[in-house]
Order: sequence, then C-alpha cells, then structure tokens
Amino acid sequence: MFRKIIPALGIALSLLLAAPTRAAEPFTVLLDWFLNPDHAPLVVALQKGFFAEEGLAVDLIEPADPNDPPKLVAAGQAEVAVSYQPQLHILVGEGLPLTRIATLVATPLNTLLALEDGPIKTIGDLKGRKIGYSVGGFEDALLGAMLKQVGLGLDDVELINVNFSLSPALLSGQVDAVIGAYRNFELNHLDLEGHKGRAFFIEEHGVPAYDELIIVAKNDTLRDAKLAAFLRAVERGTTYLINHPADSWVAFLEYRPELDDELNRRAWADTLPRFALRPAALDRSRYEAFAAFLQDQGVIRNNPALDSYAVEVAR
Repeated sequence: MFRKIIPALGIALSLLLAAPTRAAEPFTVLLDWFLNPDHAPLVVALQKGFFAEEGLAVDLIEPADPNDPPKLVAAGQAEVAVSYQPQLHILVGEGLPLTRIATLVATPLNTLLALEDGPIKTIGDLKGRKIGYSVGGFEDALLGAMLKQVGLGLDDVELINVNFSLSPALLSGQVDAVIGAYRNFELNHLDLEGHKGRAFFIEEHGVPAYDELIIVAKNDTLRDAKLAAFLRAVERGTTYLINHPADSWVAFLEYRPELDDELNRRAWADTLPRFALRPAALDRSRYEAFAAFLQDQGVIRNNPALDSYAVEVAR
C-alpha cells in the first residue's frame, strides 16, 4: 500500500514544482505628494512583501503636479491615487467618476499655525492680521469657520497666498499665521529652526473632523479583484507598522534612504497614531457631516448620495 502512495506523492510534488508561478499583476498607486511618512502603510506593505503575496506588483509614483493623481485615475491611467477627503468632495462635485475605497490618515493634519512667541495667542487675535494660505477655496473655508467661532469673518483678516511656503512665510514675518500647515511636519520644522509653533487644531474650532489622506479609485473598477487584494495588503501593512514601528522605520528607509533625517523621524512618530487601523472601513456619518459643512461653506454646490462616491469594497 505504502509503495503505491509514496510514488504517487512524488509525482504530485514534481507536478506542483513544475507548475509555472503566476506572474504578479502590475498595480499603479499615484501618491498625492512626494513620498513621506504619511505613506508609511503603503511602503511597509511593499517592503514586507504583502502586495506581492496578493499577486500585485505595486509601483508607488510621485506626481509632477499634486493636482493630477485623482484626475489620472478618473481617466483610467492608474488603478488608485492617494488623495484628500475634502478634494474628493470637490472633484465629485465637478463630475469626476471617483470613489473613496480606503483611508490612510484618519484625522485632519491641517492646522492654523502661528509662532508661540508672536502676537497670536487666541483665534480672536487674528483680527486685522495677515494670514498665509496655499489652496484657495477650501483653506479659506476652514479659516472662515474658525473665525466665525469668535465672532469674526474673512473680511476681518488679510489673506496672502504664500504658495506652499508656509513655514518660511511665518518665520520671515511676511504673515502672522498660516492656514494649511500640517501638524506632523510644519510644527516640527519650526522647532528644528529654533521656534515653537502655536497650533490651533481645526477640528477643535468649528470644523468637522475628516480623513486627511484617502485612496480613490475609478467608479467602474470597484469590482476589480485587484482592488480587494490591494486593500488586504494595505491593512496588513498598517497592522505591521503599528505593531513594529522601529522595524517599519528601517524598511521605510531601505526604500527611500534620503529621508533619514530628524524632520522625517519626528513626522514618523507624530503620524503613527493617526493611521486608519481598518483602512477599508467607512465612517458614513463623518463623511455626510463634512459634505454638509462644505456645502454650507459654499465649497461645493451639490451634495450627492454618499454611496455614489464612498464605499467599503468587499474583501
């Protein structure tokens, strides 16, 4: 009996070993900006082989223009893009066929930032002051909501477009405060320059909480099995990152050695507790509340049904 089984097992093993390995399918992820610690779950999933185990050959692409990634996905030029929840509402309102399928950073990073030793101690102190911004429409809507909490309006301040040069504009005295500064980067940058920042967290001053970084896909690809595989790997990457932050930092630097500096080390630590532990999960009430806020602020004109632009993909 055993003499018959053993040769049969040998033949089966030979056939298994001879079977061709299934080639990994290419999968392009367009980032929202240059690669940084905000993208840690993606890099960890790549470096630890979680994407490969799902049969995906993932390519992380930094954009030449940060406005392009969602539009390229909507045009079918990539599988997914990293974007922002506020941007999603705006783009959907413009008719782009985009849907949120996952969250990377589950809290706002945006702040209203001033120098701790400067004249701005409270939001009320902004009256008559200069405030720098980079993205018109959305950032002044955030600022307007914050000012409203203390009986002020946008007419009570002078807005100056500093074109993403937030910290330098603040340090040079060009402006008294900036809106749009990230709490995990600009605060640390000021400190490294020898200045303490005073951050007013927008979700504590009249702005509903929202997801800072999300992942969007084209509407007609939501049933693609590759998206489900991608999301499984992202969740594994996030779990590994939270459980093994030091090892994950090493993996991150192996992927991008030039980011090994004090600013990125600090940003890594500050971003770690803000990653979505269940990336695919959707907080429906949060999305609906923020959409209503944007409509009230005049940032979007229409507020479509949530299911048309945000879903939980079956995994």
